[in-house]
This record gives sequence, C-alpha cells and structure tokens, in this order.
Amino acid sequence: MDAVFKALADPTRRRLLDELFRDDGQTLGALEARFAMTRFAVMKHLKQLEAAGLVVTRRRGREKLHFLNPVPIRLVHDRWVSKYAEPWAAGLGDLKSRLENPMEKVFEIYIRTTPERLWEAITDPEIRSKYNFGARVVSDWTEGSRFEMGAPGAAGPLGEGKNLEVDPPHRLVQSMVALWSDDVRNEGATRITWEIEQVADSCRLTVTHDELRDGAHEELYGGWPMILSGLKTWLETGELLTTPGSLMYGDQ
Repeated sequence: MDAVFKALADPTRRRLLDELFRDDGQTLGALEARFAMTRFAVMKHLKQLEAAGLVVTRRRGREKLHFLNPVPIRLVHDRWVSKYAEPWAAGLGDLKSRLENPMEKVFEIYIRTTPERLWEAITDPEIRSKYNFGARVVSDWTEGSRFEMGAPGAAGPLGEGKNLEVDPPHRLVQSMVALWSDDVRNEGATRITWEIEQVADSCRLTVTHDELRDGAHEELYGGWPMILSGLKTWLETGELLTTPGSLMYGDQ
C-alpha cells in the first residue's frame, strides 16, 4: 500500500494515470509527447508506477505498451475507504467510467499463495463464488470444453464460453459471452487470459481481457478490480469482501 500512496502523491504520475484512463495501452513516445519534460523523466515516473503495480507493460512487436492496472486502487478503496465512508466512495465511480476505448485491459495482482491453490480458486465453482459476485463457473476444464457461469440468486445464466487453452496451474485462456445484462449480451464474445507466475512465496496473477470492441460497455470489464481484490482477500485471509456488489449473486 505504501508504494501505491507514494506513487499517487506525485502530480505528474497522477497525470500519467489520467492519460492511460483516457487512452489505455500507450507507448512511451506517445505519453512523452503529452508532457513538457524529457523522455528519461517520463520513463522514470512510469517505472515508479510499474513498481507500485499501477501500470503494467506488454510487448507488441517492437512496441512496449503501458496499461492502467486499477487493482491496487481497488485494494486501497477496500482497505481505507469502504469501511469509513462508503457513500462518499460512490464518487470513485468516475474512475471506472473513464476506462473507455479499451480494446484490451490488463489487470495484475500479487497474492501470497501457491500456483496450485490459485488455480483451484479460479476453477473450483464453490471457491469462485466467494469472490466472483457469488457466481459459479462450471466446466471440466479441458482444452476445447465449454464453461457456464451462473448463480442461484441470478434470474438466468450469467455467461458461457469455451476454454481455448488450459495449462494448469499456469495459464487459462477463455472465450466468453457475458449474459448478465442486455448491455453486455450485445457485446458478443471476448477473450480472457489468466496467467499465473510464482514469485518467491507469492504468485503474480495477470488477467488480460481483450478482443473487446472499440467503446465496449464498461460493465463488461469494470468488475475485474473487485473480483481480483476479493480473490486476494479470500486466499490470504479466508474472509469475504462485503463491499457493495461483491456478493451480488450470493445465495439468498
């Protein structure tokens, strides 16, 4: 948390995050052009944002793209805002509403657990329901198989799709059609990639949600920060998040 607060304390770094809010997946050159400072100075600020987990980079050919990672901000919200001033926190909705023009969204989080336990938490329906808004994802988890998302508290199916790659406990790639509302149902199929990498006594989990149409409805991908925060909380403490919406489809 300290690294996140330190990174956010600098106005230039906040402006860099604003630029990624506005247009995610930018190169260093594109970001540099928006600031009256040297390339080295912009690079230094980006490195600090990366170190805090607020920015994630991805290589695409020769280009290095920078993506906003809102998960640490969600963790700050869950730890410091929700239990003190939840009504005021509604103002943070602007943060999510600005995540537009996505095409590709990258979310990264570190969890103190093993790859095997993390894989189980992603694929076991009962465990999944503890942090995925109360929804269960059912599949035999073989490559090419189908999966379905649903919940006893939901009016109908919440989603369905196909497992494109299954490499436990390291990588899972899925094609998904969201069904929980008319807005997301009309978006069609998108792709979700889960990547697990062991780092010392923890795991780095990277979730990439791509094949989104330009201007896709924010509801389709905006829940990832809360889902991943809930996953981290449950694996590390055994407790459930109780922030609004965290158990939207929980048993009634």
